[in-house]
Amino acid sequence: MMKLSADRQGLKRHSAPQSNERIFWGVLAIILVAAALRIVVQVPNFSPVAGMALFAGAYLSRKAWAFMVPLAAMFVSDLALGFHADMPAVYLSFVLVTALGLGLRENRTVVRVGLASVASSVLFFALTNLSVWWTSAMYTHDFEGLVACFVAAIPFFQNTAVSDMIATGALFGGWELLHRYVIPQRQAQRSN
Repeated sequence: MMKLSADRQGLKRHSAPQSNERIFWGVLAIILVAAALRIVVQVPNFSPVAGMALFAGAYLSRKAWAFMVPLAAMFVSDLALGFHADMPAVYLSFVLVTALGLGLRENRTVVRVGLASVASSVLFFALTNLSVWWTSAMYTHDFEGLVACFVAAIPFFQNTAVSDMIATGALFGGWELLHRYVIPQRQAQRSN
């Protein structure tokens, strides 16, 4: 089984002020890119936020930042897209996805990250559709209404799962490529 980078530094805080500043700007860039993608890509439930939440949980050393990053991306983009009655369920789902990411900190493998991505999609689907069923007048508040709500939401699940897999693969894979090839090459160049 392929084990992902054992580099525990990840995005850890370094003692040098310059490193802290780079990390701050890097995190801010991730938030703004995710927010922009939510606004620009107008495909229902196609968003990089769950992948970002998993990544933040797995790599950001400060847990508060890990939870703040996806919530900030959501909030910034929701300022442009608008808010709705089911926002608490949406935000709660990303808090829980970040917690899944925390579980990846010590043992990141391709399989575990892939399973966490699928789990995050299912979690988002279950929580948000439970909220829609509960808060909406579209469905009766009984078992039949709950089933109807979940069945109606199945087409949206595909977009959620695909976007979660793409974002998770891009972030985790990009990080691994950076740490396996780019950073060692730069360090070798500096030492020469």
